[in-house]
Amino acid sequence: MNTIFDTIPKNDFYLFLASLIAILVAYWLISHFLRKFGKDPKYLLPEGTFRKISWPIFFTFISILIRSESLRTLLQLEEHGYWFKKASTVLFIFSITWLMLNLLKMVKKVIISNYDVRAENNLKARKIYTQFNILERIFIFTIIILAIGAVLMSFESIRELGVSIFASAGVAGIIIGFSAQKMIGTVLAGIQIAIAQPIKMDDVVIVEGEWGRIEEITLTYVVVKIWDKRRLIVPTPYFIEKPFQNWTKTSSDILGTVFLYTDYKVPFDELRKELTKILESTPLWDKEVNVLQVTDSKQSCVEIRALMSAKDSSTAWDLRVLVREKLITFLQENYPESIVRTRIQMEQGDTKDNNA
Repeated sequence: MNTIFDTIPKNDFYLFLASLIAILVAYWLISHFLRKFGKDPKYLLPEGTFRKISWPIFFTFISILIRSESLRTLLQLEEHGYWFKKASTVLFIFSITWLMLNLLKMVKKVIISNYDVRAENNLKARKIYTQFNILERIFIFTIIILAIGAVLMSFESIRELGVSIFASAGVAGIIIGFSAQKMIGTVLAGIQIAIAQPIKMDDVVIVEGEWGRIEEITLTYVVVKIWDKRRLIVPTPYFIEKPFQNWTKTSSDILGTVFLYTDYKVPFDELRKELTKILESTPLWDKEVNVLQVTDSKQSCVEIRALMSAKDSSTAWDLRVLVREKLITFLQENYPESIVRTRIQMEQGDTKDNNA
């Protein structure tokens, strides 16, 4: 009694078997080297590398196997060769796209792991975080669009339909282009932020009169975390087209100011000594800047500016609040006559005239 295997040419069977063995050997070699390099600290491969890319590699080999004629002959489906080739092409594109996305995430993880954004001097780390967060989204979007386009263009009917549509849709394309102009400008602004970096992750900024930190940067919008835990959503073109304050553009350390408005009788030297005493008593001060100056004199008061430094903006805010409170308390307890007051001087001649 003849079986289905008796009708299959031996050469095709052996060819399919050889192809299958070759694929299994190649898959085993790749997995062996990835596991080996992943355990070796000399290499940059992070832990779990093979687990993240094993399935994409497996499906890539399967797509190659599906395209082989020996498989169709073995299954006695020679007349369906067209669909086998198309399935192989789609699976190959899908697998390569999946592999590229996983590799992109692994590269990001390896590079970012060398930088600690929670450190005090984290300027470089915030630059790297900002660039990779934005560029990652750009690459993911581009890779997926190219993959979808490659899959669609692999079918002749869809390709011909697409050519005819593009040929007859010139006016519609212009209209859509004008309509999408703002969206394209927004995306380009996001790319410009990634390259020029007027803002970075965890930057301290003042936007629309609100003090906060950059919490998230995307291609189309930026999330600013306000000091009272609100979130301000700002379109990316805002940071290209409008002025705003960035307190940590080049470094995280910052100067803090405290203004006092006192009477002309205030003792400046004693106030300077008290400022030094306050700063030396608190860990909020980074021991860099300690200055007290008279910056203005007005009809009823003098303006005094105390200048101090701190390691970052949050610490500077706390330091300013502390210094302002302590200096006012010092004047209240020791020099109450230095508090601003309004004086009225009565002349003796004017008093006599009034009595008369």
